[in-house]
Parts: sequence; structure tokens; C-alpha cells
Amino acid sequence: MKKTTIPLLAILFFVPLLNAQDIYTLRRCLEVGLEHNYDLRIVRNEELISDNNVSIGNAGYLPVMGLNSGYSGTLNDITQYPFDDEKQEWSGIHNQMMNVGLNVDWMVFDGFKMQTNYARLKELQQMGALQTRIAVENLISSLVTEYYHYVCQNINMKNLKAAVALSKERLRIVEARYNIGSMSRLDLQQARVDFNTDSSRLLRQSEVLHASRIKLNELMAIDNINQNTAVIDSTIRFDAFLEQNAIWDKTLTSNAYLLLSEKNKTLSELDYKTLQSRNYPYLKLNAGYGYSQNRYETGSYNRQDVLGLNYGLSLGFTVFDGMNRKREQKNAAIVVENRTLQQEQLALSIAADFSNIWMAYRNNIELVNLEKENLTTAQEYYEIAIARYKLGDLSGIELREAQNNLLLAEDRLLLAEYNTKLCEISLLQLSGQLNVYLE
Repeated sequence: MKKTTIPLLAILFFVPLLNAQDIYTLRRCLEVGLEHNYDLRIVRNEELISDNNVSIGNAGYLPVMGLNSGYSGTLNDITQYPFDDEKQEWSGIHNQMMNVGLNVDWMVFDGFKMQTNYARLKELQQMGALQTRIAVENLISSLVTEYYHYVCQNINMKNLKAAVALSKERLRIVEARYNIGSMSRLDLQQARVDFNTDSSRLLRQSEVLHASRIKLNELMAIDNINQNTAVIDSTIRFDAFLEQNAIWDKTLTSNAYLLLSEKNKTLSELDYKTLQSRNYPYLKLNAGYGYSQNRYETGSYNRQDVLGLNYGLSLGFTVFDGMNRKREQKNAAIVVENRTLQQEQLALSIAADFSNIWMAYRNNIELVNLEKENLTTAQEYYEIAIARYKLGDLSGIELREAQNNLLLAEDRLLLAEYNTKLCEISLLQLSGQLNVYLE
């Protein structure tokens, strides 16, 4: 008995204790993750930048006003030669000039470029919101996936513990019969090997379960990454009644990547309009109000003060620029066409993904139903096998086969349920409906 208790002590040492666990529902995991996840917080800050950039000033509607001042001077030796007099000489003449003024430059008309710029900034703002939405959907998808992966690993842990318990019971029976001489040492060694094999599986499963828990904590951005998080669900629940046409119609209108592709196309169209603005003349207004003072050490006066207003209008048009304007507009038109082609390609790709995921979703639902029947059969078969084994009417190898069949049936059912859940998550993400997990 001493040899059989050592693996159990190791298992109890490595498997996380259930004391002082923080219990999480799926909704709580999502709420914590959406509030604290670092990637999402960064994307939200970038969206704020896009919001801040939407202003008429950034688009170029408003004038630019500047206040400036300056001081300059000259230090010269001057010699003058009048026509009817002797030359005059001055040495070290220091002239000074000081000025201060307010200047305004205002582009009154630039070929509708300002209007296009403002529309472009609003499109970038909406793209920022879409990027945030995509980040939110990706995080929800990752959290729901990892949550149910953690549930899956907990179920695996439970199944393996049951397998260890069954192997332990078999070993107990063999040891008792070996001690009274009704079973051989070979039977005892085989039972011990099977028990140790199951114990080893359980130890490896504890590592997998630990990794899943750490990943879940990381997605939620929990500071204590080793927090002993426990989930309330003990089964994998999925919606087996999704309606294909409704999901597809929602995908066509709400898929975030399709909407983002449309925004990219709109941006390329606005870039084309920006280049077209060069086909028009421009009108620019400039004005200034200032004061200047000049000090002279020669001449008929030694100081001049000027206070006043200056203004002007500039009207211009680029007549010829080496055919660059025409070339750039042609290239911009090609970019618009490429954006349209990319949008159509993306729509086709999403349609292909949807078709494949829907097929996998329906097949996995069928597999779940089939594996439930198989599991019931495997459980009944094992119960009969263990009863016959206790009566001595079944060999250890046959009992082990029945036990393995039961464990495999449990694994196949769990995998089918988990894959169905993954398909459900993917379908809801394609159709922009992942928020149902927050309801």
C-alpha cells in the first residue's frame, strides 16, 4: 500500500486547492476584461486621438494668427559723395530697428480641400470607433474561448480523477487477491502500472489546467496573475438553435471588418477629391497690425515710428506642374478601384468562412448527440465490466480496455461540445453579435 499512496500524495500536492478561490461567471470575466485589458485600453486611447482630431481648425477652415516681434541693427562706416559738395564720412554709425505685430493668414478658398479634409477626419473618427469595436469583439471572443477552455480542462481534470479512482480500486482488488494467492504478481504489476499511468495523466492535466487559468487571468489583466480563479460553470453550454439566414443577414450589415473596408474605400475617395482640389484656383487673405521703430544716427531725423495695418489678397492657380497633378489623380482613381476590389474580396472571404463555420457548427451538434449515446454505452459497458471483474469473470486487460473506452468517450463528447462552442463564438463574431455574452 505504501507504493500506491506516493503518486496520490504527488497529485494532491500539484493539483490547485479549492480554498480561497475567487468565483467567476462568464459575464464577470468579460466585465473585468473589458475594463482592465491593456490592449483594449490602448485602442480606446487611440480612438480618443481620432475624436480629438475632428475639428474645423484641423481641417483648415480657421485662420492662422501669430504674434511676432524683433530687433535688428547695423553698425557701419559710411562715406557719401555728393555731386556738388565734398564727400562726407561717418564712422561707427549704429542704426536700430524694433518691431512688434499681429499677423493673420487665412485660406479663404482652396478648391474645396477644407471640406474634404473635414469629411476625412470624420471618417477617421468612425474608423477609430470601428477599430475599438474590433478590439472589443476580439477580446470577448478570446475571453469566452478561454473561459470555456478552462471549463473544459476542469472537466478533463474531473474525468481523470475518476479514472485514477477506478484504477486505485482495481489495484486494491488485485492486491487483496494477490495477498491470498488468487492472482499472480503479473496482474499486480499491470494494475500498478495502469494506476501510475492514470496518475501521471492527472499530473499533466494539472499543468494544462494551470496554464489555462493563467491565460484567463492575463486576458482579464488581473494584477495577481496566479490568482486561484474558479469558474461557476461545470458544463459547456452552447446555443444549438442559431438560424443560418438571420446570422448571415446580420453579417452583411454588421460585420466590423466589412464596415471598416467600406471606410477605407471612402477614405481613398476623399483622397482623390483632395487631389482634385488642385484643379481650382486658391484665394488667400493675409493681414497684419503692428508697430515698428527705427533709430538712425545719420540723416535728417534720428527716429521713425510706424503704427498701422497691412492687408492683402492672393489669388493663384497652378497652370502647369509637369503633368504631376494629372498623374497623381489617375493613381488615386486606381487606388479607389483597388479598395473596391479589396472590399469585394473581403466579402467573398467572409462568405467562405461563414459557410465553413456553419457546416462545422451543424456537424459538431450532430457529433455531440452521437457522443452522448456513445458515452452512455461506454458507462454501461464499464459497469458490467467492473462487476464481472470483481467476480473474477473478466481479465485486468479487458477491464482496462473498458476503462479506456469510457475515458475516450468522455473526451470525445467534451471535444465535440467545445468545438460547437467555438463555432458559435465565430458565428456571433462574424455577425457582430458577441455582446449577447454580456446580457
